[in-house]
Amino acid sequence: MKNNRDVIKVRRHDAICGVLYLASAFLAINFSIEWIYIAIGVGVLQLISPVTKFCPVYFVLNKMMPDTEPIQNGK
Repeated sequence: MKNNRDVIKVRRHDAICGVLYLASAFLAINFSIEWIYIAIGVGVLQLISPVTKFCPVYFVLNKMMPDTEPIQNGK
């Protein structure tokens, strides 16, 4: 069974990705369509992370939460 801190890490990852998507959409609607590239970048990283086993958000969360099981740490 997963440690409760591991579940919190996954939820933080999902929240960070969600905030990036929403911020990108908000900025694109209100300022310039070029802000949509943030959402495209996050989407591409999420699509290739199962193959590469690397996610920048999990990389940072693994460093910030060393007492949890490393997730997608490239191994």
